[in-house]
Amino acid sequence: MSAQRDNVVIGIDDVRTAATRLNGYVTDTPLLASPALEALCGTPVLCKAENLQPTGSFKVRGALNHVLSLTRDERAAGIIAASSGNHAQAIAWAARLAGTYAVVVVPADAPHVKVQAARELGAEVYHYARGGEDRDTIVAEIARQRGLAIVPSANSEQVIAGGGTVAAEILARSEQVSTLVVPVGGGGLAAGCAVAAKALRPNIRVVGVEPEHGADTALSLREGRRVSIPTPVTIADGLTHTSPAPIPFAINRALLDAVVTVSDTEIVEAMAAAFTHLKAVVEPSGACALAAAICGRIEITSGTMGVVLSGGNIAWTTFRSLIDRATAAGGDGGMPGLHAESGQQPAGTP
Repeated sequence: MSAQRDNVVIGIDDVRTAATRLNGYVTDTPLLASPALEALCGTPVLCKAENLQPTGSFKVRGALNHVLSLTRDERAAGIIAASSGNHAQAIAWAARLAGTYAVVVVPADAPHVKVQAARELGAEVYHYARGGEDRDTIVAEIARQRGLAIVPSANSEQVIAGGGTVAAEILARSEQVSTLVVPVGGGGLAAGCAVAAKALRPNIRVVGVEPEHGADTALSLREGRRVSIPTPVTIADGLTHTSPAPIPFAINRALLDAVVTVSDTEIVEAMAAAFTHLKAVVEPSGACALAAAICGRIEITSGTMGVVLSGGNIAWTTFRSLIDRATAAGGDGGMPGLHAESGQQPAGTP
């Protein structure tokens, strides 16, 4: 989007270092494809199945890379992070692997399945009121009181570099990928993928995708500066940031070719498509990039489209209800009452 590459504070060497650090711990997830999905998207598509990571999302890459980059004393003191759910699980998993303990600060309306998974991995959980309390302030205060190391969900060079290994793996497996489509929350995954992709394949297009009611990065890029939006109300609970994180935003402003948005209805239809054609269970946040591909938001060029399915942490009852609703709608976009009938409230609602 911009030529301001001086703002890119990490490079491909950081991604390669992360890949070495993560080797043997995280999964080099497969690229999934199907002729039916290719027909839906109008172009060959390879989907990176990050829902198959140890904690069900790409977040393990950045979390573990950051934790393993801490000093021995910092790790021993314990770690803390704020999260809508997936980063919390990743932090708990990384802490267990590193032989330390984790505190996670999550919104009161975070999906129970994600919070419970973090607890089962040994994390201590603090809840806060989304929209009423500042989670970063809470994290900073607990960290100060207890001497914990903060592991940001996006605003960390190590977290960004860890996310970049997703793109590096995609391009290592396919010489045909000419467009990479990545979901955007805090922006760390998109930033890392953009750094890796542009270094390894300079002519590749990297496109970010946000829920239409949580488009803080798209708006910030249009304004040329970080702006804040009200707490997003969207089914994509992992993409509910009110403002892009500073470090990823500087990178994304320099390297992303575009950021597009998708509706909740389109997200659920993409979840249904992933389940039907790839046999993959993908959560709403994890289906955003695929939704953009299916709904024609991504400019089709020659070559193959790489799509990141970023996570699959969703209660089975919620998933089944959403898929049933999408099937009943016949893909016509008419899905009124989606949240109420699924039993899952949009993130950001009381």
